[in-house]
Order: sequence, then C-alpha cells, then structure tokens
Amino acid sequence: MKLQQLLSMVRRCDADFGLTADGDRIAVGLSGGKDSLALLYALAAYRRFCPNKYELCAVVIDAGAGADFSPLDPLCQSLDVPLHIVRTEIAPIVFEARKEKNPCSLCAKMRRGALDGKLNELGFNTLALGHNADDMVETFLLGMMYEGRLNTLQPKSYLDRSGIKLIRPLLYVREKETAAFVKDVGAPIIVNPCPANGFTKREVMKSVIDKMCDVTPDAFERVHSALTHPERNNLLPIKE
Repeated sequence: MKLQQLLSMVRRCDADFGLTADGDRIAVGLSGGKDSLALLYALAAYRRFCPNKYELCAVVIDAGAGADFSPLDPLCQSLDVPLHIVRTEIAPIVFEARKEKNPCSLCAKMRRGALDGKLNELGFNTLALGHNADDMVETFLLGMMYEGRLNTLQPKSYLDRSGIKLIRPLLYVREKETAAFVKDVGAPIIVNPCPANGFTKREVMKSVIDKMCDVTPDAFERVHSALTHPERNNLLPIKE
C-alpha cells in the first residue's frame, strides 16, 4: 500500500466522522507496531492538506517489558514529529506483582492512564490510536459472543475523566494494508515483548473471521459495512 492510498482512507474517515478540529494538538499513541507506525506516517503527511490545522507529537508508553524503542527517535525526527517516551513499571506490576491471569484489561487501563497523564502534561487535547478495520470487526464479535452486547470501536469519543478527545483514523484500513505499508516504507517495527501477545481472545476472533470468509468470501467487508452504516440497523426496540 502506498502513502497516497493510506491518506485517502484517513481523509475519508475524518470527513465521515469529524475527527479533527482546527487547532487540535494531536498525540499519536505510538507502540512501534505496524498500525501505530502507519498512523504516524499518515497524520504527519495529512498535516499538509487537512482542512483543519493541527499540531502533532508521538507518545510511547514503555511498559518496562524490555522493548527497545530507540529506532523510533530517528524516524520521528525524519517526519518532524516530537517524540516523548514515558517509562513505567506496568509489565512488572501486571505480570509479577499482580500475576494477572487475564492481563490485557488491566494493562490497557494502565497504559491509557499513562497516556492521559502525558497528554495533560504536554497540553495536548487529542489522542490518536492506530486501531484498524480488523480491530473494529473483532471488537464487535468479541462483545457479541463473549458479553452478549452489540458494540464496537468508535471513530471519535471523549475520555470521561480527562476530557481528552480520542480518535481512530484507521478504521477504514485493513490490518494487511498497514502491514504492507510499513513494509513498503521500511519502518522500524518494534517487537512486542508481552507474554500474552498472540494468546488473546482477539486472536480467536481472527480465526472466526477467517472461517466466516471461507463460507462467504466478502463476509468481513459486509460486517464492516454494517458497522460503519448504522442507518442500516434494524434491531429490536428497547423494552419500556
């Protein structure tokens, strides 16, 4: 995937859901994975023609698991994006002190708290995360199959405690497309050292989607289209 194609999808998501506003100070939550790297490239380039002018930086939450984030510094310099690395002890707390059997929820809350704190310190009002179209469909299936409720990732929302605006500009982009993009540009992917990586319920949903597509090849596109066009919903009315 080329940058122009990626920008086209980000621009459409912004136009459809009003993600950016003039004067926004946007911090990319940069993990060093393919999705956050693609988002960084896209928002750095989008500054040139976005109708809303915004400031951009990148924030890395070092969970203390031993990841090497040093390759991200020259990359951010080349994109003219200031980089901030927040050192934490999230991994030792989750895996050693707490010994969590299901660590993802606690880890996500602690990482989000660290991100919120850094954004408040920097005076940035918007957090951009690299969730993609696959994440959106997987979240929908997870909620339906494990919790019995219909919900998915929102393109734009506001964090209750901090009031920070949360945006997800990649919700029209497939995971395979972000992977192709970062490979094409030679971006430095940071390996995720988390012991739970690859062993979550989200991985189960990936296999469910694969099986759905074996039966109906365009099943993913149909589900994604249903989620991004809520006017097509025809669910039962709320009980009085």
